[in-house]
Amino acid sequence: MVNDPRTFHHRLVGQPRPTGLALAPDGTRLILWMQALDGDATRYVSELWEVDPAGERDPRLVTGSRQGDFAPAFAADGSLLFLSDRDPQEPPGAALWALTTAGDAERIAHHPGGMATFTAASRSHTLACTAALLPGAKDADSHAVLLQERDRARVTAVLYEATPTRADGVDLGPAEPHTFVLRGDGPPIDAGGQGLAGAGETALSPDGSVVAYTRAPTSSAPDTNVVVIADASTGAELRTFSRPGHQYYGPVFTADGTRLICERRQEETYDTEWQVTLVALDPVSGDETDLLPDFDNWPWPGRALPSPVPGDATLWFTGDERGHCPVFRRDPDGSVTRLTASGAYTSLCVTPDGATLYALRSALDSPPRAVRLDAAKPDQHPAFLKTPGDLGPLPGTLTEVHTTADDGFALRAWLVLPEGAGPDDPSPLLVEAHGGPQGSWSDWPGQWNPWPFAARGYAVLLPDPALSSGYGQRMQERGRGRFGGRPYSDVIALTDAALARADLDASRTALAGWSFGGYLAGRAATVTDRFKALVSHAGLWNLEAFQGDTDMHTYFREIFGDPRTRRERYEADSPHFDAANLTTPMLIVHGGKDYRVPVGQSLALHHDLQRQGVPATFLYFPDEGHGIEAPNHLRLVYDTALNFLDHHVLGEEWRRPELL
Repeated sequence: MVNDPRTFHHRLVGQPRPTGLALAPDGTRLILWMQALDGDATRYVSELWEVDPAGERDPRLVTGSRQGDFAPAFAADGSLLFLSDRDPQEPPGAALWALTTAGDAERIAHHPGGMATFTAASRSHTLACTAALLPGAKDADSHAVLLQERDRARVTAVLYEATPTRADGVDLGPAEPHTFVLRGDGPPIDAGGQGLAGAGETALSPDGSVVAYTRAPTSSAPDTNVVVIADASTGAELRTFSRPGHQYYGPVFTADGTRLICERRQEETYDTEWQVTLVALDPVSGDETDLLPDFDNWPWPGRALPSPVPGDATLWFTGDERGHCPVFRRDPDGSVTRLTASGAYTSLCVTPDGATLYALRSALDSPPRAVRLDAAKPDQHPAFLKTPGDLGPLPGTLTEVHTTADDGFALRAWLVLPEGAGPDDPSPLLVEAHGGPQGSWSDWPGQWNPWPFAARGYAVLLPDPALSSGYGQRMQERGRGRFGGRPYSDVIALTDAALARADLDASRTALAGWSFGGYLAGRAATVTDRFKALVSHAGLWNLEAFQGDTDMHTYFREIFGDPRTRRERYEADSPHFDAANLTTPMLIVHGGKDYRVPVGQSLALHHDLQRQGVPATFLYFPDEGHGIEAPNHLRLVYDTALNFLDHHVLGEEWRRPELL
């Protein structure tokens, strides 16, 4: 398969995207949930595929499934459950369906407006789902009436009182997510509201007698959520867990139902760093136990996976570690073992005997694939299973760059080298700064993937600077409260280390970044002229304006302070104060529906560039959010960025993409 430098990114965008796995209770069926292009190749739609756990048979679409079926999980009896809006005779909204091995589908539950998530008890027929109720609705029937009244009146307004208005990039309300329990043929049991920003995170005890879920923070306690444990037969609240300044994620019961395992986060404040651990909650006594007191990295992203064997306290989890995201095993004695030698893992599943794991594995040089692992062997390489989609060979190789910061901290980055790179013809360098800032270049990127740039002949440096995850708490301490301090200087230190190589051309360099990485591009624009071009996608520019209209308003103010009384960090780190220093040509990319970093940040940057007479190109997507979702929009991002870099870094003639 030829890697055409002009079209590789089109092929990349068209590749299927594995999303998650579900393993049957007996361990014999493995279902892959993935995103694939629809018939018009204009949007991604979900599909369900059957993957052979032995790795021998080719994958196939699940018999009886359709495009649009999503979120697969198995019931205790082995039937495959999923959400889908597949019935055109019913009002819009995902319903819960069951699918037999013969491909017969049956709708087993629905809710007016649709269901958001569901979970199944492992040893009973009890199910739990997340579905919303409008203010004033007592149950699904009254909710349906109110929905119809609003629709007839063409009313879309939302009245907020003591709640946030936006979260996770979406408008909240007017309906509040609730946790419902489904038991037999009886009516759904309402176990309580999750708050307007409810994430739909629910868990059922194996016997289905207890349901747990998280209740979102409120405006009065914006950094604190609540774990609710309720009687599944009545919905009555049995116990709650909450700790000021902390939030709980990914609840899951142990196999004997005596403990609820959660990820617990303490997010950054003005004076403290991020901290993340796993805890065990005892629903009877109310005790909370830190399961990883000596683990210096974080057990994220992903939900912990307890042993399926009752009485066995073993669990597995994933967590960033120096440019990888390995699988770790925590044994009952508290010892932690890394099970994988390389790569980034998600969507862990375990066989009934606790001996074998299945997961999705990717890396910066490997798209996601289903794999099989020994559940106890340290530092192993997985057995790859046959997975839909094959991108073919990549247009280059992957290596690492290492250096030491001026405070003595060891820094590292990935470096993608294009085919044919060498000292006789040194390659131009693109530095890509990741978002977050808590995050890491460890898995296969869905956007700002380095390989389209390598196909065009660029080397791509992927640095993990201060505030990146996977380098211990010291990495957080180094960058706390100084977005433009250590994180920026680490990027520059790694850039200098990379450019010491004879196969890279220090006279032809550029810096690009998304979200926090876009902020670093803006920071670079005001403090250095070393780069030939800069790209800011959804980047922060005016930090004081940002703290007032981002959907993370309270979180950001906790870090930077109230700008009316604590201005030091804003004045030190907000690039807009130094707009007079702008000289480097810049490409700006932003979505009009971005609530995380509102588009006003890029509009202000664009205005400042124009006022300074600096070449500026603004690629605007009115219907996109913080990330770019539509396939053709992704292609345009790559088309525009590649042509922009070719023009300003390589000196080629500017080529405006045809659809623009």
